[in-house]
Amino acid sequence: MIQRLQTLWLLFAAILTFATFSTSFFSGYILIDNIRQKQDFTAMSNIFLMIFTGLVCAGSLFTIFLYKHRELQFKVTLILFAISILDLVFYYMGYTKFIETDRTVGITAVIALIIPLFLLLAARGMYLDQKLVKSVDRLR
Repeated sequence: MIQRLQTLWLLFAAILTFATFSTSFFSGYILIDNIRQKQDFTAMSNIFLMIFTGLVCAGSLFTIFLYKHRELQFKVTLILFAISILDLVFYYMGYTKFIETDRTVGITAVIALIIPLFLLLAARGMYLDQKLVKSVDRLR
């Protein structure tokens, strides 16, 4: 299980997704009752963002243990990739609600872009494993 490279990609994706709950995507000002208040935008700031981020984190950890079912693992990873892209959309939608930003983009902005990449690398590894198993079955 751990010797497969896609397991490491999934583990890295889960760790980075978990890190987005506490680190700031960006900080800026928002109007609340006509009062300008400074606020940090994290994955906990929006309910949909929190749900989708939690799904990607838990799904990545869960998918690691599906190593005996490569096709299911591949499909779940692609679904997690789509959810992580939705995460990026929700981050952007949250960014547009702020009236002014400090021009300080946090580390989560970079992390949020790396997570789908890790999921794609894991899916690629699963696809190559499946291809290898099919080629070995033909040789028998």
